[in-house]
Amino acid sequence: MIIDLPSTTTSQINSRLVRLRDEGGATTLGRVLTLVIVTEDGQRTDAAIDAANDASREHPCRVIVVARGARQAAPRLDAQIRVGGDAGASEVVVLRLYGELAKEGASCVMPLLLPDTPVVAWWPFDAPVSPSKDPIGALAQRRITDAAAEKNPIKALETRRAHYAPGDTDLAWTRLTLWRAMLASSLDLPPYEKVSEAEVTGEADSPSTDLLAAWLTDRLKVPAKRFKATSGEGIVEVRLVRPSGDVDLLRPDGKVGTLSQPGQPERRVALQRRSVRDCLAEELRRLDPDEVYAAALKSLAKVTKGRAHSAKDEAPVAAPEANGAPAPKKSKAKAGS
Repeated sequence: MIIDLPSTTTSQINSRLVRLRDEGGATTLGRVLTLVIVTEDGQRTDAAIDAANDASREHPCRVIVVARGARQAAPRLDAQIRVGGDAGASEVVVLRLYGELAKEGASCVMPLLLPDTPVVAWWPFDAPVSPSKDPIGALAQRRITDAAAEKNPIKALETRRAHYAPGDTDLAWTRLTLWRAMLASSLDLPPYEKVSEAEVTGEADSPSTDLLAAWLTDRLKVPAKRFKATSGEGIVEVRLVRPSGDVDLLRPDGKVGTLSQPGQPERRVALQRRSVRDCLAEELRRLDPDEVYAAALKSLAKVTKGRAHSAKDEAPVAAPEANGAPAPKKSKAKAGS
């Protein structure tokens, strides 16, 4: 059910929500948080709402969408209430703010917050420079951004590092969960040797690739190198260098990865690129500061960068045998070498 309330007020919106609950019981009462989505009007707002609706099936909540419209227009608040099948397991309130009212998103949101529940703010596209100092961000316990959705993802990631505050997180970090799990589990198998070096290869504008290299630098206490991939999407390859042989996790197609390490059979693992819906649902599971993410951000400055080439472009090197006969040709693919 979708109800439009043109030229309305927050008081009228609240009254309509109460009436809907009394008349039809259409909204979920066991809501665990308020999710505030901040966008510009017309900026793929429906895609963000769809992602929130899917996440609400795991985390019933009230979703408040602040869609800021033209600043030159007369001050006006147009609202839309979505309940039932159009709102997942939540109730969605879309606020379209025009004129001077577009600058007062926090004032319009406050009367609609659920009492005694946490507040999570999400900027699916263009986030403020410092989310914790934004008026809406100041209302929230958790603040979610997405560097990959910015015009310059790598610059956006550096901005996150410079202005980090406890409670901040980024979906570029959440997309690493499967990679981090696979790499950590691979080191739980023999031989239990110290990693001497780490290499991460990915698209030039992939902030997740930078964060993964920074995480390895922080957790393994080794220098990590970040290379640009010549093909593939997102993160393409991770190599952990050890004395007995390298641990190599390769995902050239963005879907299936191959894990290779000494003493173990080669394994194919599911490494599908994660959707915004999955990442948002994961982030809503925790409301405490993500200290591991904070440490990874700090370690970004320790990551060295270079340009990778394809393994097939590396020429094999033949070494002479002791009797003068040429040795069999061997080729060792090493990202960025």
